Amino acid sequence: MAIPDYQSLMLPLLRLLEDGQEHTAREAIDKLADQFNLTEEERKALLPSGRQTVFRNRVSWASTYPNKARLIESPQRGRMRITDRGKEVLKQNPQKIDVEFLSQFEEFVAFRALRSQSDSLNRATARTADETPEELLVRGYSSLKENVISELMEQVKSASPEFFERLVVELLVKMGYGGSYREAATVVGRSGDEGVDGVIKEDRLGLDVIYIQAKRWTTSVGIREVCEFAGAIQDKRARKGIIITTSTFTRDAGEFASRADCKIVLIDGQQLAELMFEYGVGVSTVAVYEVKKVDYDFFAEE
Repeated sequence: MAIPDYQSLMLPLLRLLEDGQEHTAREAIDKLADQFNLTEEERKALLPSGRQTVFRNRVSWASTYPNKARLIESPQRGRMRITDRGKEVLKQNPQKIDVEFLSQFEEFVAFRALRSQSDSLNRATARTADETPEELLVRGYSSLKENVISELMEQVKSASPEFFERLVVELLVKMGYGGSYREAATVVGRSGDEGVDGVIKEDRLGLDVIYIQAKRWTTSVGIREVCEFAGAIQDKRARKGIIITTSTFTRDAGEFASRADCKIVLIDGQQLAELMFEYGVGVSTVAVYEVKKVDYDFFAEE
């Protein structure tokens, strides 16, 4: 069974609390996971942030919304209990409790009014009501990231060979290689020295070096080019090399690189754009949003 969305968890959670006793969040998560027969993999599945499981996040929101509708209360941190209103709701034997159902309670309507300032946002929320706010935020960010990376790839492919080389230098420096940009730029260029375009320091002290080949190609880089590059850096008694291309690598090229005596890293156009995004090369920050939650320890009275 797939992990249920947070609205599908609202009614089972309320029924779990029907005994009127306080229940911990951990207890609710475990019992609901058992009720929905979730596999160990589904129980451990993480949000893209990697900081919380998907199921825990959805149970949290399955309790937050009924709490705003006064069906559930939190007598203390990490604990929940059904209210008299919640018991009355269960007596009605509802087939489902979701956002639409909770909208009959004025407290919930007031809560949603604070969260949404326009009808268009309300409609967008309704279309994606199965997702928690964190999941909506992550999905929106992922979509924006994919679009930016796609645009980066197009820009890189249309750039001149000279600009591509400067881009490679900029990226490697941002990643911590080559010391300063000036130092890196003096050793990376179109030397064409026996299959090697340049060499860059692996660290600021220059304790080791990495040989580089930059290929602004539209066709795939094959095993022949990787073999020639491997031979070139071995002739120089080097151990490490990077081939960066705007296109892709053939399968046999990748297999050869993985078993070569020297360490060769292959970076294709997609990976290049992703690294540019991650290290801020060719992109600018438009806005930064911090995701915060209530610090219950702050409100704890001794």
